[in-house]
Amino acid sequence: MIEVRWHGRGGQGSFTVARILGIAASLYGGKNAQAFPSFGPERRGAPVTGFTRISDEKITDRSELDLCDYVVVLDETLWGKDVTKGLKPETVIIINTNNPEKYKTDGGHKIVSIDATSLALQELGQPITNTTMMGALVAVSDMVDTECCLKAINDSLKPKIAAKNQTLFNKAYAMVKEDLKNE
Repeated sequence: MIEVRWHGRGGQGSFTVARILGIAASLYGGKNAQAFPSFGPERRGAPVTGFTRISDEKITDRSELDLCDYVVVLDETLWGKDVTKGLKPETVIIINTNNPEKYKTDGGHKIVSIDATSLALQELGQPITNTTMMGALVAVSDMVDTECCLKAINDSLKPKIAAKNQTLFNKAYAMVKEDLKNE
């Protein structure tokens, strides 16, 4: 089973992207998936955590993730103990930042960074980074086929923004794949 924890703020699409990834894996990828949120006061800007589980087997665990394989941080201001708790030694952290050097030392975990905010502002005109970060996650993990992800984005978002989000997904995927190749 692959377990992903998404950290963002209300309005950034943390739960939406957890759900889109689950749709990509289950409806289009032939796997079992689960996606669910965890949040306090429901207001724009409040911390929101989303979770996605993907497995070849039926998923019966409905609890929050204790240990995750991937942590995706949509807003770097959330960096702290909530982000770094519950990590396996091999957990990969993917963070939206324009200052990657700040996160290079995290106790041995692989950290992948991308300036998703700049990409989202260029394409959407607003700092909604969820599908950009999903592209980065899929580039790192190959947990779901990219075509499955693009179909899930198309089916989950309004038509006027789906194409732009597919573009963001593809840009992030290509950028991170290139960065990983050059490591």
